[in-house]
Amino acid sequence: MIEDVRKNFSVLRCSAAFWSLRYVEESSETLAVRSDVAEPPRRSWDRGAMLVALADGGYGYAATSDVSLPGLQAALDRAAQWARATARHSVMRMSPAEQSVPRGERAAPGVDSPRLARKELYQLLAAECRAAATDARIIDRYVEVERIDTEQLYLTSNGGDVHQRYRFTFPHMSVSANRGVDTQTRSLGLHQQGGDEILHRAALSGSGARLAELAEEALALLGAPNCPSGAMDVLLMPDQMMLQIHESIGHPLELDRILGDERNYAGTSFVTPDMFGSYQYGSPLLNVTYDPERGEELASFAYDDEGEAARKVSLIRAGILQRPLGGRLSQARAQLPGTANTRASSWNRPPIDRMANLNVEAGASSLADMIAGIERGVLMKTNVSWSIDDSRNKFQFGCEWGELIENGQLKGVVKNPNYRGISATFWRSLLMVGRADTVEVLGTQYCGKGEPNQAIYVGHAAPACVFGNIEVFGGE
Repeated sequence: MIEDVRKNFSVLRCSAAFWSLRYVEESSETLAVRSDVAEPPRRSWDRGAMLVALADGGYGYAATSDVSLPGLQAALDRAAQWARATARHSVMRMSPAEQSVPRGERAAPGVDSPRLARKELYQLLAAECRAAATDARIIDRYVEVERIDTEQLYLTSNGGDVHQRYRFTFPHMSVSANRGVDTQTRSLGLHQQGGDEILHRAALSGSGARLAELAEEALALLGAPNCPSGAMDVLLMPDQMMLQIHESIGHPLELDRILGDERNYAGTSFVTPDMFGSYQYGSPLLNVTYDPERGEELASFAYDDEGEAARKVSLIRAGILQRPLGGRLSQARAQLPGTANTRASSWNRPPIDRMANLNVEAGASSLADMIAGIERGVLMKTNVSWSIDDSRNKFQFGCEWGELIENGQLKGVVKNPNYRGISATFWRSLLMVGRADTVEVLGTQYCGKGEPNQAIYVGHAAPACVFGNIEVFGGE
């Protein structure tokens, strides 16, 4: 199909000064076992193309699932019509001369490696699920694997040709325990690019050890006291740091949001254009990068969906805000440097400014050093609830798992740990940053933004981190 689309594009005709095509083909399959019962497989297949035209200074687009020559030509004609009809309403005049000519390829790790047959994977999941049936108080055991293959082609009328192939493997597992009115859950998910090797990274080997461990943790939470309340230090493990980065750094730094484009859906941002280059976003220990080059991370790519070459750049250096997450158009509007992060969730959505791989760089502290440095605090992991205001500033997060820390020592499990803060000051309370051996590469499939909504993949790699004097509260 890729060669057919290339051939059809080469004979398209348009009166616009510039046009492009973005073709996406995706197949997915999800297999799951719940409490020793195999669930029916869920399978999907989708393909289509978005045509874009620049005419008379305007920008127009049209999508189609008909990728034959007549189908693509009809979509291109509609895109050109929209470009001309909306040109006088454009925020900026679009210049064909400024369009890049990208050429390149990218293949994700494991994209051509063989996958486990469906029967073998079901057997693996069933063995894992059985191992968590360790106690009568275990009321739910669930394990699933979602496998996705995506192929994308970007072509331009000025000679651009970018071909990218992706493979994703998403294992997820959870165990719930109940006693009376109290139900506690421990869960684990790993979202990365790659093939069956990701199953081994998630410890899905058929031995059931990882689900059995989650079962023991869920049972431990049933007998644990509620998390204490008060101002204290918080040690966030990487799977909670992921959400902290996402909500209180990622979304506030999206440049179209800063410019007001998300105002009527997901809010704005407390960040303003004049902050870049001088604003103290965090303590001097905070270093945040946009890194689309880390192969296994969920949102790694060589080019964004408008053909801009992607490279690693620093967003926050030594606590100082350096640049926003903004693609080519937003950069021109704001007169600020940005990143190659204009992305769409599918072939039938236009690309907009999106987070991709947003990472906190490793520091110098071991996990033992961080625990030893806390007089009173709580270690927290695995997000279970979140709330943040429309300007991505005031937030409140809850976690599945907590451990009390007193005088530099872990003192036992606590349940329902929660904390709250304000993005504009929270990161300045960063006291210690874990070294490389505490870093985990994680991500989410479900970052939502835009109207109509686009749910997109975002990666976050982060070490464990300690924050000082944070408002903590329990579940009572």
